[in-house]
Amino acid sequence: MNDLISGALILGFLVIALFFLRFWRSTRDRLFAIFALSFSLMAVNRLILAIVKLPEDDYPYVYLVRLVANALIIYAVIDKNRAHKATPRPIL
Repeated sequence: MNDLISGALILGFLVIALFFLRFWRSTRDRLFAIFALSFSLMAVNRLILAIVKLPEDDYPYVYLVRLVANALIIYAVIDKNRAHKATPRPIL
């Protein structure tokens, strides 16, 4: 059952990554590229866990990849908001 759930999560993460990659290709917005990278990291993390069959509770370094992936998402959102506020709006 764990293999089935891991496979579904890997597929879901990869679909989401490809979704953001498609938007990045059309807009060249860095936010979408970082989101695609983050979800790809989550998919690779889950794939390694499924192949090696490591129990997550015994190996805390497994969470470091998830921490990096989630930190990338936070960075992308902060970067997008900061870049948006840095450009002055024209006064009409």
